[in-house]
Amino acid sequence: MDALNGGLVNRDRLYALLRDMVDIYSPSGKEEHLARFLVDYCVKQGIPVTLRHVDESRFNLEISAEGATPELLFLGHIDTVPAFDIEEYSFFEENGLCRGLGTADMKGGCAALIEAFVTAFEGGFLPSNLLLSLVVGEEESGDGTEALLDAYQFRGALVAEPTGLVPCTSHYGYLETIITIFGYRRHAAMSDRESHAIRTMLSLLLSLETFIEASQSDTVLNIRDLHSSESGFASPDRCSATLDLHIVPGTDAARYARELDRFLSDQLSSFSISDYQLSMPFVADGYVMAESDPLSLLLKDVFDSLSLPWMPGSFRSHSDANLLRDAGCPPIILGPGTLSEAHTMNEFVEFDQVYRAADLYTRILHALKRA
Repeated sequence: MDALNGGLVNRDRLYALLRDMVDIYSPSGKEEHLARFLVDYCVKQGIPVTLRHVDESRFNLEISAEGATPELLFLGHIDTVPAFDIEEYSFFEENGLCRGLGTADMKGGCAALIEAFVTAFEGGFLPSNLLLSLVVGEEESGDGTEALLDAYQFRGALVAEPTGLVPCTSHYGYLETIITIFGYRRHAAMSDRESHAIRTMLSLLLSLETFIEASQSDTVLNIRDLHSSESGFASPDRCSATLDLHIVPGTDAARYARELDRFLSDQLSSFSISDYQLSMPFVADGYVMAESDPLSLLLKDVFDSLSLPWMPGSFRSHSDANLLRDAGCPPIILGPGTLSEAHTMNEFVEFDQVYRAADLYTRILHALKRA
């Protein structure tokens, strides 16, 4: 009998794993407790697991068949953003929704990956050319994935970021921009429009939105931070903004950054401010996968076998998939949860979707074993 006909994905085991993972606080840089919990979990399930140190106290988990020679990668990250409220980050369920920090991004995806690998190991169909890596540091520096890529070269990957189980075969680029405007400190009663740092910044940001709408309307602009100097009863002499720009797949990010720098410099030169600074500390290209990509074709066959519509989308956020692609490994992104619920105070994932993800990953493993 086909190993999958028995419905081997263990729903109760998956639920318990997700609950326990969410209850362990693991923001970037503080993943050790969760990582050690997952090592113990894999040992109890009898599945081979090894560690790859990222720094003195942090490490990635690597799960594969005994004697595996990895050519393909399944990737998840176990870190989260910091909790909005350190007293209110833990797991609870409400009407089938699993709530808590990291449920959507991406402990739901990681739990589904682990359950699929345990299921495949128990069923004897874990491919020998595949590695599951659960990395640290994705939400900040990407150092976990960098350590992974220092050790391996992969020809393809699946990343379990939240896509609502829509296969994403393209990925937005990303540009981080930091703007600092220096105005003039004056008595509050002598504030003017021409040299006021905050007024200048607000005017600049409005102009930037118009520029983006005219040049590439699908670019997503996020004003992440906006700060001014403490001034008391006076106009502030400094204002800074940190911006995220998510750029349409296929755009040359470095060229876009140069055009943006020229636009911002021209705009700022027209104001009566004392000085300004522009920096773009992070620039990453997006990508569009080839239609002939072998892993995408295999995944499409799995979708067809389940009568699921194959309607690939585009992943709109920056992720470790950018690092994989830059290393010559084309990644497809597929996971439970949605970006709209990630990084929010009321983050959640539907447990039925986590279960379907685990089942889908298991079927992909089975197809890879038979390929």
